[in-house]
Amino acid sequence: MSLGTTADFRAAARRFSLFTIVLLLALLSLLLGVELAKGWLWPLVLLLPLLALGVWDLVQPAHSLMRNYPLIAHFRWLFEELRPYLRQYIVEDDHSGKPYSHDERALIYARAKGQEDRQPFGTELDAYHGAFEWMTHSIAPKPVVTEPFRIKVGGADCKKHYEAAILNISAMSFGSLGPNAIEALNWGAKLGGFYHDTGEGGISRYHRIHGGDIVYELGTGYFGARNPNGSFSPERFAEQARNDQIRMVEIKLSQGAKPGHGGILPGAKVSPEISEARGVAAGVDCISPSRHTAFSTPAEMMEFIATLRELSGGKPVGFKLCVGHPTEVFALVKAMLKTGIKPDFIVVDGKEGGTGAAPAEFSDHLGMPLREGLILMRNALVGANLRGEIRLAASGKIVSGFSMAANLAIGADWCNAARAFMFSLGCVQSMRCHTNRCPTGVTTNDPVLQRGLVVALKAQRVASFQRHTVEALAELVAAAGVTHPQDLMPRHIWHRLNPIEVRTLDRIYNFLEPGVLLAAPDMTPYAEEWRAADPDSFEPRMEVGPQREATGAA
Repeated sequence: MSLGTTADFRAAARRFSLFTIVLLLALLSLLLGVELAKGWLWPLVLLLPLLALGVWDLVQPAHSLMRNYPLIAHFRWLFEELRPYLRQYIVEDDHSGKPYSHDERALIYARAKGQEDRQPFGTELDAYHGAFEWMTHSIAPKPVVTEPFRIKVGGADCKKHYEAAILNISAMSFGSLGPNAIEALNWGAKLGGFYHDTGEGGISRYHRIHGGDIVYELGTGYFGARNPNGSFSPERFAEQARNDQIRMVEIKLSQGAKPGHGGILPGAKVSPEISEARGVAAGVDCISPSRHTAFSTPAEMMEFIATLRELSGGKPVGFKLCVGHPTEVFALVKAMLKTGIKPDFIVVDGKEGGTGAAPAEFSDHLGMPLREGLILMRNALVGANLRGEIRLAASGKIVSGFSMAANLAIGADWCNAARAFMFSLGCVQSMRCHTNRCPTGVTTNDPVLQRGLVVALKAQRVASFQRHTVEALAELVAAAGVTHPQDLMPRHIWHRLNPIEVRTLDRIYNFLEPGVLLAAPDMTPYAEEWRAADPDSFEPRMEVGPQREATGAA
């Protein structure tokens, strides 16, 4: 036998070793059962299915690994299935987990359960590592405010103003989240006195059971307020929005996980309950377009805001977006100036957010992170003398009192969180949100898995997480020597650029002075984008920046 033949035989023996062992054990069991005692046949109960699986591996055409490594290849799929859990609990350290580290999750769990959330022996973070941030404190701290911070929302055209909490539940749709999760979130919002954003999936019966404050998100599908052809229905919207439980209305322009991307819920997943909430036919594909049909220009969008405010009975109306082209942000601002119509609030969603599944390219490389998006929106409003009339909210990986303080310092009035509240419900970051197999019953409509989420208990944890996080914020605010989160400034947050250089946020980012975009736009970094912005079109009036060099045919 040649060396090559010997090596080939050994390789084949390794590849078929487990299958061969199962086959030999099955034959041995059969032989002993026939010759000695029938009790020896019992192992065949396990061995014959394994043998059948190995034969199937050999003949099936879909998986090369299984054809070449019968039975053994299944360990690869087993470990792939277990990988998120093994990585979280065995491999990762306390700070390296993505998108949320072990310590971030542990903090949320502790606050949700009302457990000890203080840590001994100092910080485990490297204070000299690039991107480390801290907040400055005062030698003469203020008394800690015990009253909940509230922010009045609603401009001059509003008849029914709303006092928003400083931390609320961000947009997560019924359908993406199961009924038990939606019910627990809304009950928690009721217990804690904060609002629950519906997401674009409409208002379900589970949002209404406990009567928690609701922000009705109106997305491109106009779910709950649509005609049979998918267009916006003023009559259906008014019927929904005038309900006393609906406190504000939010137009969704885009979201952090997949800005500029539509979606489809396959008909098989459109249950009677989802059909009821969304106003679509059960069992039929449910389409979320990538853009709105009720308006096509910034000015038309302002008119739509005015219409919604009137139809809702004078409730605050705003919009949510993940910031994209700066020219479009300035176009919206110019439309406000042109029409005289202003939203009551704007929610800036960072690209690092996202509770639903999205194409990897969108999740990883499309849209502006929260900090840059929030500063751009703040500058657009301040530079046009509009900031005093419009509230700003920040949404995107809000975990702690410090993450709230950092966003409030650069311009936000309040914060919204989605995944943090999912953790308060018991989410273990298994990364199964899009499979309908969420092990904790949060993002699934499987009744068996939903059973694991006990609504009454989780509602208490939702309220507890929000309360303890706001209390932590209050302590930070007092330590900084101010009395209210809205007194925080960019100078209160320091950012490490490298091991030997640090700066305050106001020395890293540009913060415009009031009215400068109107009086002297050329004095700002946004001069070209401001000139190109058109209140009557989302398309810029002119190209911005260097252009692609013209090429001719070869």
